[in-house]
Amino acid sequence: MVQKKFGQIGKLKIEKIKEYEVLHASVWPEVLEMISECNIRNYSIFRQGSYVFSYFEYIGEDYEKDMKQMEADETTQRWWTHTHPCFETYAMNTQSEYFHDMKQIFNFNG
Repeated sequence: MVQKKFGQIGKLKIEKIKEYEVLHASVWPEVLEMISECNIRNYSIFRQGSYVFSYFEYIGEDYEKDMKQMEADETTQRWWTHTHPCFETYAMNTQSEYFHDMKQIFNFNG
């Protein structure tokens, strides 16, 4: 089992902050099942002002394959029609226009 930690940052539209928080107060169970099925664990989202930071751990063997499975899921696609419009375009890389993967520079498992 591979474990890789991810930190991501994105920027919400000011007028969509409340909507984004309301959506995440009751995430659809099918979305959570797909996240788990795609080998993501310990997924958290934090907010400071209009910036959101997410953290998750990937425990699978093929990240790209699992992300393609998630992207192909109809329920996840419907969920994203609600969440993606909450974001400013924040394209610091080519993988996503909503979140930017951050470089891990420190970890302590004491």
